Amino acid sequence: MNVNILDPAKDDLAEALWFYESQKRGLGNDFLDRIYVEIDKLANIAGIHPMYDPPYYQMFSQIFPYTIYYRLEGQEVFVEAVIDQRRDPYWIADRLS
Repeated sequence: MNVNILDPAKDDLAEALWFYESQKRGLGNDFLDRIYVEIDKLANIAGIHPMYDPPYYQMFSQIFPYTIYYRLEGQEVFVEAVIDQRRDPYWIADRLS
């Protein structure tokens, strides 16, 4: 499958990069490296994760407290958002609607 990271998800990644980099130099890049490895895995395992709210699946990051929200269309994976799990659930639902 092809994995596509949409602009809103890229914005999420940029915001998280800034946040982690402001906590400790180099941590932002570590965050991006780990998240991109997990996103790349979607090429092989997309669709096995729990549904958040159709059509979105949610893949939980193993290292950082972030969730990758994606949808499937045929052989394409579209990463819609990469959101901090500590966000208000209503904010997340609004963000994905």
